[in-house]
Amino acid sequence: MAFASFVGRVLFASLFILSAYQEFNEYGVDGGPAAKALKPKFDVFAYRVHSQLGFQLPEIDIKFLIAGAIALKGIGGALFILGSSFGALLLLLHQLIATPIHYDFYNYDSEDKEFTQLFIKFTQNMALFGALLFFIGMKNSIPRRQPKKATKTKTY
Repeated sequence: MAFASFVGRVLFASLFILSAYQEFNEYGVDGGPAAKALKPKFDVFAYRVHSQLGFQLPEIDIKFLIAGAIALKGIGGALFILGSSFGALLLLLHQLIATPIHYDFYNYDSEDKEFTQLFIKFTQNMALFGALLFFIGMKNSIPRRQPKKATKTKTY
Protein backbone atom coordinates (compact mmCIF):
# COMPACT_ATOMS: atom_id res chain seq x y z
CA MET A 1 0.00 0.00 0.00
CA ALA A 2 2.85 2.39 0.79
CA PHE A 3 4.40 1.72 -2.63
CA ALA A 4 1.14 2.55 -4.42
CA SER A 5 0.87 5.78 -2.43
CA PHE A 6 4.43 6.70 -3.39
CA VAL A 7 3.82 5.98 -7.08
CA GLY A 8 0.65 8.10 -6.97
CA ARG A 9 2.53 11.01 -5.42
CA VAL A 10 5.30 10.69 -8.03
CA LEU A 11 2.81 10.73 -10.91
CA PHE A 12 0.88 13.66 -9.44
CA ALA A 13 3.99 15.73 -8.67
CA SER A 14 5.53 14.98 -12.06
CA LEU A 15 2.98 17.36 -13.60
CA PHE A 16 4.42 20.21 -11.58
CA ILE A 17 8.07 19.18 -11.74
CA LEU A 18 8.12 18.67 -15.51
CA SER A 19 6.37 21.99 -16.01
CA ALA A 20 8.92 23.73 -13.77
CA TYR A 21 11.78 22.02 -15.62
CA GLN A 22 10.46 23.16 -19.01
CA GLU A 23 9.95 26.74 -17.82
CA PHE A 24 13.42 26.74 -16.24
CA ASN A 25 15.05 25.62 -19.51
CA GLU A 26 13.21 28.33 -21.48
CA TYR A 27 13.64 31.08 -18.86
CA GLY A 28 16.46 33.19 -20.38
CA VAL A 29 17.06 36.83 -19.41
CA ASP A 30 13.48 37.98 -20.03
CA GLY A 31 11.56 35.10 -18.44
CA GLY A 32 11.09 33.18 -21.67
CA PRO A 33 7.85 32.44 -23.51
CA ALA A 34 6.00 31.95 -20.23
CA ALA A 35 6.64 35.59 -19.33
CA LYS A 36 5.53 36.77 -22.76
CA ALA A 37 2.27 34.82 -22.44
CA LEU A 38 1.67 35.83 -18.83
CA LYS A 39 2.31 39.58 -19.12
CA PRO A 40 -0.96 40.59 -20.86
CA LYS A 41 -3.01 38.24 -18.68
CA PHE A 42 -1.42 39.59 -15.51
CA ASP A 43 -2.05 43.18 -16.62
CA VAL A 44 -5.73 42.41 -17.23
CA PHE A 45 -5.91 40.60 -13.87
CA ALA A 46 -4.30 43.55 -12.06
CA TYR A 47 -6.72 45.97 -13.74
CA ARG A 48 -9.70 43.78 -12.80
CA VAL A 49 -8.54 43.55 -9.16
CA HIS A 50 -8.12 47.31 -9.04
CA SER A 51 -11.48 48.06 -10.66
CA GLN A 52 -13.46 45.49 -8.65
CA LEU A 53 -11.76 45.66 -5.25
CA GLY A 54 -10.09 49.06 -5.33
CA PHE A 55 -6.79 47.41 -4.44
CA GLN A 56 -3.77 48.34 -6.54
CA LEU A 57 -1.36 45.44 -7.11
CA PRO A 58 2.28 46.52 -6.94
CA GLU A 59 4.35 46.69 -10.11
CA ILE A 60 6.05 43.32 -10.44
CA ASP A 61 8.52 42.24 -13.09
CA ILE A 62 6.96 39.22 -14.78
CA LYS A 63 10.24 37.31 -14.87
CA PHE A 64 10.22 37.28 -11.05
CA LEU A 65 6.69 35.85 -11.05
CA ILE A 66 7.84 33.13 -13.43
CA ALA A 67 10.89 32.41 -11.25
CA GLY A 68 8.63 32.17 -8.19
CA ALA A 69 6.29 29.79 -10.00
CA ILE A 70 9.24 27.62 -11.05
CA ALA A 71 10.47 27.52 -7.45
CA LEU A 72 7.04 26.71 -6.01
CA LYS A 73 6.43 23.93 -8.52
CA GLY A 74 9.92 22.44 -8.30
CA ILE A 75 10.40 22.53 -4.53
CA GLY A 76 6.76 21.77 -3.78
CA GLY A 77 6.73 18.83 -6.19
CA ALA A 78 9.92 17.34 -4.77
CA LEU A 79 8.68 17.67 -1.18
CA PHE A 80 5.27 16.30 -2.17
CA ILE A 81 6.89 13.15 -3.56
CA LEU A 82 8.49 12.63 -0.17
CA GLY A 83 5.05 12.88 1.44
CA SER A 84 5.45 16.34 2.92
CA SER A 85 2.39 18.44 3.73
CA PHE A 86 4.58 21.52 3.28
CA GLY A 87 5.24 20.48 -0.34
CA ALA A 88 1.49 20.18 -0.86
CA LEU A 89 1.03 23.64 0.64
CA LEU A 90 3.58 25.10 -1.78
CA LEU A 91 1.74 23.50 -4.70
CA LEU A 92 -1.56 24.82 -3.31
CA LEU A 93 -0.10 28.31 -3.15
CA HIS A 94 1.02 28.04 -6.76
CA GLN A 95 -2.40 26.82 -7.89
CA LEU A 96 -4.17 29.53 -5.91
CA ILE A 97 -2.12 32.32 -7.48
CA ALA A 98 -1.52 31.03 -11.01
CA THR A 99 -4.83 29.43 -11.97
CA PRO A 100 -7.06 32.54 -12.04
CA ILE A 101 -4.40 34.45 -13.98
CA HIS A 102 -3.51 31.77 -16.54
CA TYR A 103 -7.06 30.62 -17.21
CA ASP A 104 -8.95 33.92 -17.30
CA PHE A 105 -12.25 32.62 -18.66
CA TYR A 106 -14.03 35.45 -16.81
CA ASN A 107 -12.70 37.94 -19.40
CA TYR A 108 -14.63 36.28 -22.25
CA ASP A 109 -18.26 35.97 -23.21
CA SER A 110 -19.72 32.53 -22.50
CA GLU A 111 -20.38 32.05 -26.24
CA ASP A 112 -16.70 32.45 -27.19
CA LYS A 113 -14.54 29.46 -28.04
CA GLU A 114 -11.79 30.73 -25.72
CA PHE A 115 -14.23 30.82 -22.80
CA THR A 116 -14.91 27.09 -23.07
CA GLN A 117 -11.26 26.13 -23.43
CA LEU A 118 -10.12 28.33 -20.56
CA PHE A 119 -13.01 27.26 -18.33
CA ILE A 120 -12.20 23.57 -18.85
CA LYS A 121 -8.53 24.15 -17.99
CA PHE A 122 -9.56 26.27 -15.00
CA THR A 123 -11.78 23.48 -13.65
CA GLN A 124 -9.03 20.90 -14.22
CA ASN A 125 -6.66 23.02 -12.16
CA MET A 126 -9.30 23.39 -9.46
CA ALA A 127 -9.52 19.57 -9.42
CA LEU A 128 -5.76 19.48 -8.78
CA PHE A 129 -6.31 22.05 -6.03
CA GLY A 130 -8.97 19.80 -4.50
CA ALA A 131 -6.69 16.77 -4.71
CA LEU A 132 -3.99 18.67 -2.83
CA LEU A 133 -6.51 19.70 -0.17
CA PHE A 134 -7.60 16.06 0.09
CA PHE A 135 -3.98 14.95 0.52
CA ILE A 136 -3.40 17.49 3.30
CA GLY A 137 -6.66 16.51 5.00
CA MET A 138 -5.84 12.80 4.86
CA LYS A 139 -2.29 13.42 6.02
CA ASN A 140 -3.57 15.32 9.06
CA SER A 141 -6.34 12.81 9.87
CA ILE A 142 -4.02 9.83 10.24
CA PRO A 143 -2.87 9.64 13.84
CA ARG A 144 0.85 9.56 14.34
CA ARG A 145 2.32 6.49 15.93
CA GLN A 146 3.13 6.89 19.56
CA PRO A 147 6.15 5.05 20.86
CA LYS A 148 5.09 2.10 22.96
CA LYS A 149 5.70 2.54 26.62
CA ALA A 150 7.69 -0.20 28.23
CA THR A 151 5.44 -2.22 30.45
CA LYS A 152 6.66 -2.60 33.97
CA THR A 153 6.56 -6.02 35.43
CA LYS A 154 4.62 -6.26 38.60
CA THR A 155 6.48 -7.44 41.62
CA TYR A 156 4.56 -9.12 44.35
